[in-house]
Amino acid sequence: MSLLVTSFGAGLDQWPFLWEYVLPVALRDTAAVLTGVAVITAALGASLAWLVSAYDFPGRRFFEWGLMLPLAMPTYVVAFAYLDLLHPVGPLQSAIRDMAGIADPRDLRLPDVRSMAGCIALLSAVLYPYVYLTTLAMFRMQAGSLYEAARMLDTSRRRLFTRLALPLARPAIAAGTALAVLEALNDVGATEFLGVRTLTVTVYSTWINRSDLPGAAQLSLAMLAVVVAIVGLESWSRRRRRFAGDAKHNTPFARHALRGVRGWTAAALASVPLIIGFGAPAAHLAYQAAIRVDEFGLSPLLLDAATTTLTISAIATGITVAAALVVSYAARLGSLMSQAASLGYAVPGTVLAVGILPIVSFADRSLDQLMQATLGIASPIFLLATTTALLYAYPARFLAVAAGSIDAGFSRVSRSLDDAARTLGDGVWLRLWRLHVPLLRPAVAAGAMLVFVDTIKELPATLLLRPVGVETLATLLYGEAARGTYEDGAMAALLIVICGLGPVVLLARSGRDWIARASDRGGTISATERSG
Repeated sequence: MSLLVTSFGAGLDQWPFLWEYVLPVALRDTAAVLTGVAVITAALGASLAWLVSAYDFPGRRFFEWGLMLPLAMPTYVVAFAYLDLLHPVGPLQSAIRDMAGIADPRDLRLPDVRSMAGCIALLSAVLYPYVYLTTLAMFRMQAGSLYEAARMLDTSRRRLFTRLALPLARPAIAAGTALAVLEALNDVGATEFLGVRTLTVTVYSTWINRSDLPGAAQLSLAMLAVVVAIVGLESWSRRRRRFAGDAKHNTPFARHALRGVRGWTAAALASVPLIIGFGAPAAHLAYQAAIRVDEFGLSPLLLDAATTTLTISAIATGITVAAALVVSYAARLGSLMSQAASLGYAVPGTVLAVGILPIVSFADRSLDQLMQATLGIASPIFLLATTTALLYAYPARFLAVAAGSIDAGFSRVSRSLDDAARTLGDGVWLRLWRLHVPLLRPAVAAGAMLVFVDTIKELPATLLLRPVGVETLATLLYGEAARGTYEDGAMAALLIVICGLGPVVLLARSGRDWIARASDRGGTISATERSG
């Protein structure tokens, strides 16, 4: 509603200009990026999930969880690292010219990473784990008897994948691809660094560079239409598809052992996306950060940004987890709050910021009028001058993350415990505090950790809603990249990656244990459940 009101604040006079000069390029680039990311992440994630599920090769146990590591790398951090690594005078091209005996950088230049192809490739290298995770879970939950029956009919493993495994895993692939595409749509840093003007970048530049909030709101409505289309397409792809397993015979299918050259080839193929999406940028950032610290020490600006980031993220995490606990408990009692609250995660941070700013501005005006009437004190921008807007945006954006973890915890608490507490006279909220909160500590802790890291990595909403003069690690990195001072931003980028590693390892371990437990039960899994 806030977007609608803001978008019509200046009337429709700007639409001819937007439609003729802005939207064609933004829609074209957005469609190209989303299509490319969808195709590559779906193909790469499903193939890797099948590789580690159906084959045994050197390093398979490591790759099973190691292929999730790119999730620890924000897309803008990867773009930042590769812009420096692949720069014409950067370390890679300089080393190649030195080996070839070429002195002039103009005599030998690799293809520019600042391109549509480079943007799609780097985004896909970071986002494929969304498809890998959901598809790996689906492959593990499919009954091994189906594959054994197909093998008895002399079906090759290639046809087994294309004719049986892939169609059965289609809902999981669709759910993971939708998540990857939504993350690509939300990105503002990587696409801007790489010279691609998506709708998200256009909204940001329209608001910040042209100071045109109504125009940004109108573009945000176009982005919302894209989001609705993506979610609707994902739901349509899973229509009327229900799969059940035999609870007595749902055993995992036997892996085919790859030995010698074939085994090492499989390991090399699995290494490529891991190196591109995590290994190479992480190593480069660590090297550059070490050089920077050795020469100049830790910058006071970096320390201030780290302190600000951790403080804001901790407060936002507390608010988000508390709200998620209430929402999940209400859903357990039969409310529809959980479904409504989960919509925020699908909304890009830029759109969320455009919608939140008028609300906070209205609250500022109301507070100013109240303080002038009662105390005679004027404070026209009290809320906008503080982190209030961010503490509104972060819970709205990441409530679904915490609620998903807490919902999973509630599903393991027997409702007979609620009945027993009710017979002892405990009311609704007393049951939550005395019964559920102690039992849900692991789920709450996991949700809090995921939200904490998501708030540290969030860039679009932070760029648009932070108070003037306030820098977080993400905005500090964005500023250094915009100025071309990559060495100064390496330490901030490395700190963001380090913060993201813990939850990814936790996700890998909990995901592996969850799949093993479900397999022992002979249960089935839906793509939507796994992606949540």
